[in-house]
Amino acid sequence: MVAAPTPLLRLHAVGKRYGALVVTSDITLDVRRGETLGILGPNGAGKTTLFNLISGDVRADSGRIEYDGRDVTALAPHQRCRRGIGRSYQVPQPFGHMTVFENLVTAACFGGGQSEQRAWQTAVEILDQTGLKARANQAAGSLSLLDRKRLELARALATRPDLLLLDEIAGGLTEHEARELVDELRRIKAAGVTMVWIEHVVHALLSIADRLFVINFGAKLAEGEPQAVMNDPEVRRVYMGMEA
Repeated sequence: MVAAPTPLLRLHAVGKRYGALVVTSDITLDVRRGETLGILGPNGAGKTTLFNLISGDVRADSGRIEYDGRDVTALAPHQRCRRGIGRSYQVPQPFGHMTVFENLVTAACFGGGQSEQRAWQTAVEILDQTGLKARANQAAGSLSLLDRKRLELARALATRPDLLLLDEIAGGLTEHEARELVDELRRIKAAGVTMVWIEHVVHALLSIADRLFVINFGAKLAEGEPQAVMNDPEVRRVYMGMEA
């Protein structure tokens, strides 16, 4: 019998609390290489905290996080980024006084650990890939919402991640803009990048996700094939406010 491949990301009973407030509770999750995993849950369910735990922005109080077969629970965010974990934030956080190009070079150098020459090459490639070439010399702080979202994605891609964490990147976009974003994510997926995507724009998420993981009050509510999860009576009640 051939052993199943080791997941790219594995969470073992990961928990986080702030005093008496339990934000995540015993989250156990595997993410397979090359898949797109969608994360759903109502506001305040602990989704972004889960990302912060994976990226190292906050430390887990319990459990273990493994990436590419290695325990990264104690590693700092920059160390995890250098190992291949890239992320975007729900609210774009560019260096507003710097140009789009400078933002990408900074991400490639300091996030991805690339040499200055390689970082410049990466920045040019990512500008083309994300449709930001015409904005290369524009100050990031003056971008439209769509282009700030593109830049947030581009900065994460500039680190050359194997695992890409996307936090509500479609939020606030028009229907047309969301379709453009999904097209870009499909290209990223086709290139072999593993993605974990938190999103409230459900139709965008369902168009690309291979599997869904739903959390509520910091704990797993459901997991599995997208249509089956969306038809789950408890998911419909908790997430969509609908009785089955």
